[in-house]
Amino acid sequence: MDFTLIQYLTIGLAALIVGFTKTSVGGVGILAILLMAIAIPGKGSPGILLPMLLLGDIFAVIYYHRECKWKILFKIFPLTAVGIVIGFLSVNAIPSDIFERVLGIIILTMLFLEIGMSYRGKKIGGGFFVTSVIGIMAGIATMIANAAGPIFGIYLLQMGLTKEEFVGTRSWFFLIINLFKLPFSAGLGLITVDTLKLDLMFVPVILLGAYIGFRVLKIINIKLFKRFIRAAVMIAAVRLIFF
Repeated sequence: MDFTLIQYLTIGLAALIVGFTKTSVGGVGILAILLMAIAIPGKGSPGILLPMLLLGDIFAVIYYHRECKWKILFKIFPLTAVGIVIGFLSVNAIPSDIFERVLGIIILTMLFLEIGMSYRGKKIGGGFFVTSVIGIMAGIATMIANAAGPIFGIYLLQMGLTKEEFVGTRSWFFLIINLFKLPFSAGLGLITVDTLKLDLMFVPVILLGAYIGFRVLKIINIKLFKRFIRAAVMIAAVRLIFF
């Protein structure tokens, strides 16, 4: 893999954000997805990002492992697995030359869902139909773009969980589904020896991001920070779609 300095710096920033979001503010990870797609055009970016996300998931689970609501995960995971299979079957059908646009559209859709639900404060319920729709959509989004965070966050927010339970349940969910995705991504040729070597280069950066996340969470203005991240995500997604 022969990358320019700008590409390496962009991948490094994505890795830093991966570590940060897993131990602090959820939703920031979408920016890492977009940065990786900008650094590595085509279908290769999700396969490079997945092991980084897994490492971040492990850090988060180590820290928040006691706070998981397993009943929620047992309910939604089988449906998410169905969505992952659908996403796996869909990836090859997406032409490489428009993959980045599809990625941008998926991420913008997830972002607008999150923003819309957070401002309206509407409860979507946790019945079988809603769980099925959320689970399958999350599975498709995570398989194609590693972008299930916003829609799963919407689902968890209306469950009445404490902050610790929310983060713990989210952490276990993404650790499990990202492990489940590994053989599918490898089967698509998205994870190779070369991509894993690249991932290993950025492990210290992910560790640094995780440490910053632990330290910064208590002192930042989360609402202001999320507004900044949403603006950055919109700009990056529009770039993928139109430029």
